[in-house]
Amino acid sequence: MDTIKDVVQQKYGQAALRARAGQKADCGCDTSCCSTITADLYDESQAAAIPEQAMLASLGCGNPTALAELKPGEVVLDLGSGGGIDVLLSAKRVGPSGKAYGLDMTDEMLTLARENQRNAGLTNVEFLKGEIENIPLPDNSVDVIISNCVINLSADKDRVLAEAFRVLKPGGRFAVSDVVLRGGAVPQPVRRSMELWVGCIAGALEEGSYREKLTQAGFESIDVEPTRIYGSDDARQFLGEAGLSDESVLAQIDGRFMSAFVRAQKPVAAATTCCASTCCA
Repeated sequence: MDTIKDVVQQKYGQAALRARAGQKADCGCDTSCCSTITADLYDESQAAAIPEQAMLASLGCGNPTALAELKPGEVVLDLGSGGGIDVLLSAKRVGPSGKAYGLDMTDEMLTLARENQRNAGLTNVEFLKGEIENIPLPDNSVDVIISNCVINLSADKDRVLAEAFRVLKPGGRFAVSDVVLRGGAVPQPVRRSMELWVGCIAGALEEGSYREKLTQAGFESIDVEPTRIYGSDDARQFLGEAGLSDESVLAQIDGRFMSAFVRAQKPVAAATTCCASTCCA
């Protein structure tokens, strides 16, 4: 697990440095899945509302801020916030009475995100250093958790989902974009490749397993909505860079991976039984 974490941290640190230099970040391979997965996620109005470096650092597979139905006054937490694009967009949606937290383990990304916050002039934002497996926030403190193609990078997804459940308020919403596997196991050559793990593919959970893990963590109202399905042609180039361009491997992943919006809710706390004469008035 430490090896995966170290590789992710190194590659995403490099991505942050590229963005600060005015270059488009990548997922860690020479060409990688990024050109396919991260394309056209934000419309022109959203792009115009945030600093350019936040857009350059974007390595997501969806746009959770557009789908999470954020409301003024809510507290939002972005797991693996990177250069801060989704945190800044969330902060605008929840307004000055709300707050948007970003959590990231990579110093270079945190530096970039805080620069983007200053440039955006937003004060209802806080970027925290930490790991998504150990969220540095109190129990029952967040209304909505978002994330953008990050949970698939964790080697301990059960811990991530348990932590998400812990920090959400009763009735709080889990609303993340992620890469999800459609049926069956990932071919072992793909699973073993660190480059593909960083590139968002090898760590993807199978849809049924994702639902099961959310249920085990305590969530309800679980839904997995495909936003884009990837074919072998989408994967051919970056698999080739990892030495996995064999047609048999490509055939095994054709149509098997998708970007998806994963929704769930923490149950509302049961009403407290009360015997006092005034408690139900």
